[in-house]
Amino acid sequence: MTELSPLMSRRVRGLEAALYSAGRPLALGEIRPVLGTKSDRVAAKVVHVLLHKYRLRDCALEVVILEDGRVEMKLKPSYEEMVQQFNKKPLLKMGPLKTLSYIAFHQPVLQKLVVEARGGHIYGHLRQMEAMGLINRERTEDRSYMITTTSFYGDYFGFSHHPERSKIQLKQIFKELKITKLENGDIENLFGGRIDGLNDLDDIDEGFLADSGDRLTHGLPQYSSTSDNGSH
Repeated sequence: MTELSPLMSRRVRGLEAALYSAGRPLALGEIRPVLGTKSDRVAAKVVHVLLHKYRLRDCALEVVILEDGRVEMKLKPSYEEMVQQFNKKPLLKMGPLKTLSYIAFHQPVLQKLVVEARGGHIYGHLRQMEAMGLINRERTEDRSYMITTTSFYGDYFGFSHHPERSKIQLKQIFKELKITKLENGDIENLFGGRIDGLNDLDDIDEGFLADSGDRLTHGLPQYSSTSDNGSH
C-alpha cells in the first residue's frame, strides 16, 4: 500500500475509532462528520483504505461493508467460539421485549397506539430503546411520534431488514422459546391478531427465515438495568 497523506491517515484513524466506539454498523452519513467531509465519495475511499489495512493485518478483527452500504468492525467468525465466555450480555427483560415486539409487528406505528396497547409505563422502555439504537421516533404533524425499528435492531437480533420477514422471525423466536402467553392472552392477542395469515409457523418454509435471532435471548450490548427496565 502506498504511503498515506497526513489527512488520509488521520481520517482512517478517525474511522477506526468511530467503528470501534459504535459497536454497530455505521452508514456513510454517520461517518462523514467524523472524517470532516460532506462527500460520500471521500468517506467511501477512507472506508476502503481501512478495510484493506485490516485485510493485511493478522488480527482477530475485520472491517466489512454490508449489503446496504453500512460499515462494521467486528470479530472474525473463527474467533467467536474462543471468546464466548466473555460475551455474556445482560438479558433484555420481558417488559421492554414486549414493547419492542409490539413495535416490530405493527411498524410504522404511532407512539400513542403503543401506549394504548402496552400502558403508560412504557415511556421508559421507549427512551431506553431509542438510546440503544433499536428504534427511531419521528415527529408527526400532530406532534405525536411515528415509531419504527432500526437497521441495528435487525443486525443485533439476526433479523431480516425486510419488515414482514422480521415479523415472521420474531414470531419464530417466541415459538422456540415456548412463550405463548404475554399479557393476559396468547401471542396473537398481544400482536392484534393474524399477521398476513402466517399464524401456523409449522407451515412456513424454513428457507424463508434467516438467522432466527438467538441474540434475542442474550440481551443487548452495554445495557444496564434501570427502574424503567421492568417486567410489565
